[in-house]
Amino acid sequence: MSAVMTAIFDQYGIADRVRIDLVRDGFPTDRVDLTAACDPGRAAFVPARSPHDRLMRHFLVMFRGEAERPYVERLAERIEHGGAVVTVHPRGALETRRAREILERGRPLEVGQHDLASQAMEHAASGHDRPWISSLWIESDPAVEDCIYCRLFEHAHH
Repeated sequence: MSAVMTAIFDQYGIADRVRIDLVRDGFPTDRVDLTAACDPGRAAFVPARSPHDRLMRHFLVMFRGEAERPYVERLAERIEHGGAVVTVHPRGALETRRAREILERGRPLEVGQHDLASQAMEHAASGHDRPWISSLWIESDPAVEDCIYCRLFEHAHH
């Protein structure tokens, strides 16, 4: 999965809210990251001698091109100076659009992207502004089995 979008924020709290918004929208937690000095996330596990090298190596995995190295340097520097970076790996045009909308809502200092043209077509993000399901309530009724599929498809047998 090489398609990636990042957003640089000057405040950790804003970045954390953006990460939560991405997950609430349907992005799996393994495709959304937050990296900050106080919360290094996956970057904490990168083998390196210094925190700066750890951040550089972490982001160089996603932004591999030589022309992208200055952007990676900006990511590391911003984190070292109290900022935070949200990373999302979208799959398909819908997820890319939704990720961009959510990232932009947080008013990032900068948004970066890599290889968005080469994505697997898989949808996790919602195509709507609100989740398609907001609550689920199943009442106990001894006449009906407790299986949710039996409730949803009561005329079908499984």
